[in-house]
Amino acid sequence: MRFPVRVKPGAKRDSVGGTWAGPGGPALVVAVSAPAVEGKANEAVRRALAAAFGVRRQDVLIIAGERGRDKVVELCSAPEGTADLLARLLG
Repeated sequence: MRFPVRVKPGAKRDSVGGTWAGPGGPALVVAVSAPAVEGKANEAVRRALAAAFGVRRQDVLIIAGERGRDKVVELCSAPEGTADLLARLLG
């Protein structure tokens, strides 16, 4: 399952939820406390999404946007109900 994500690095705390109206349509907002330096924010995004969707960190892949705030993420072996959870997180 693939979906767009908007990352907010340097936040006070990690959180997943909310919608950002990007150029490619609505994206899930992921705020992480890690800075956008040397891939630290990307790793924090993978951890936050894994926790939110109940999958392993290794099952969260960043398909596009490795160096930007707008990313496309893929959940490998997503559990049942993932689409419903994504819809709830988008608000």
